[in-house]
Amino acid sequence: MKGFGSDNHSGVHPELLRALINCNAEHAPSYGTDLYSEKAIQHFKKEFGVATEVYFVFNGTAANVLALRFLMKRHESVLCSTISHLNVDECGAPEFFAGKLQALPHTFGKLTLATLQAAVIRQGDQHYSQARVVSLTQPTEMGTCYTIGEIKEITQWAHSQNLYVHLDGSRLANALEFLDCSFKEMTSDLGVDVVSLGGTKNGLMMGEAIVVLNSELAKGAHQQLKYIRKQSAQLPSKTRFIAAQFEAYFQNKLYLQIAHHVCRMANDLYEKLASIPGVEITGPRESNAVFAKIPQAWIKPLREKYFFYVWDEKTFECRFMTSWDTTAADIDGFIHQMQQLSQRKLFFERT
Repeated sequence: MKGFGSDNHSGVHPELLRALINCNAEHAPSYGTDLYSEKAIQHFKKEFGVATEVYFVFNGTAANVLALRFLMKRHESVLCSTISHLNVDECGAPEFFAGKLQALPHTFGKLTLATLQAAVIRQGDQHYSQARVVSLTQPTEMGTCYTIGEIKEITQWAHSQNLYVHLDGSRLANALEFLDCSFKEMTSDLGVDVVSLGGTKNGLMMGEAIVVLNSELAKGAHQQLKYIRKQSAQLPSKTRFIAAQFEAYFQNKLYLQIAHHVCRMANDLYEKLASIPGVEITGPRESNAVFAKIPQAWIKPLREKYFFYVWDEKTFECRFMTSWDTTAADIDGFIHQMQQLSQRKLFFERT
């Protein structure tokens, strides 16, 4: 059964699966000293900048949490949105490993400069956790994207306050598609310090990367982050199976092909949902997520064939996600079922 629950639900993209098969031959050195890792890291440097340092980990929570642990001390805090993955979906791991989270109000998932400025208070007060990191999610949990200008403005202000900027980029390529820019233009060129680059939501079997962009931090990463990663049980022995996927992901800009497809499918879904009576679109479509309120009675019959998540159990706002393997037929089948429910609703309302 295919659905719109999450891009985590899809299988492995054929080209990335082929990369896994191809590297599954003979022996290779372990712990990232293999040729596949070297080649993948060269791709990272090409996409993000020559000063880039890369640390492969197993999952997204590790990428976020270990990046923060590297950037901050235990008495310091990270400014993030109330709906950020850090705050909602990581089981307290950021505070267990790194430092305090200071969750701030958002607009469609995005933090504003004014909100961040108002949150930096009591500097030097020993009774108050000191702000050290701003964490932005790109695209956000609501599927929206910070513009290049917004990231630049926040980053420049953060650095003026001696704060680092971390980008949670579990679906970062989808923002490239929407904003029509490169990885470097969205991160390194704007002064972003560290990126958690996702793989699993973008067609990989598993694997994420902590990408250190700040050249001064990169020097420290070599002396600190590699030990933090090992101590946190996130150093893959057979690193080549993560690295080979990223190499293929960057090769011939496969990441853009995947991003273009998922965003095109999401836009198709967005437009067709908007035309159905009884459906209320609740936010803009800027990546591969569509948010809409639907009648409660529709949820069970729809999810029997096409699974999706109810984002808000009180309002019945739902999130619909497209994946690399979403097809036009999947969307048409889902829309057809929803149209039938809508017509049935209209019929009973008239009678």
